Amino acid sequence: MAYFVTICAYEKQCIFGEIVDGIMVKNPMGNAVEEEWLRTKELRLYVELDAAVVMPNHFHGIVMLIDANEGTARPADTGTARHAPTGRAFAQSVSHSLASVVGSFKSAVSKRINELRGTPGTVVWQRNYYEHIIRNEHDIQQVREYIVNNPAKWALDRENPFRRT
Repeated sequence: MAYFVTICAYEKQCIFGEIVDGIMVKNPMGNAVEEEWLRTKELRLYVELDAAVVMPNHFHGIVMLIDANEGTARPADTGTARHAPTGRAFAQSVSHSLASVVGSFKSAVSKRINELRGTPGTVVWQRNYYEHIIRNEHDIQQVREYIVNNPAKWALDRENPFRRT
């Protein structure tokens, strides 16, 4: 299953860099976001990554969860279930969920950014995240286009605290 994920910086602070002439120029904290996103695939064999972009105060990415047993996309799993799993099934569903992937990513980025700033324990991200299930090839093409074009449209972005209306 493929998901479009958006994660916002705490209080939408522009801490990851800036947009210059429609191009995202990452600072060391923005580089940490990008590097940890790419590490997600290295650390989790059940994850495939697609288009992604670090913005001044948020991050967009496409993540796909792959069923390790079948080598295919898993059914939608956003951390909620109709029936509570038990034993081994519980551990696998929680550890292989989108919520687990995003939570681990946010934690790793927070640790690195706080090391860079010398601010241990400081909140880096807003609670939760936005996700959208990508259901078909048309959807994924639209999301990829949105991600690639996001820096050029920063002036109008709803996450931009200085946006032009």
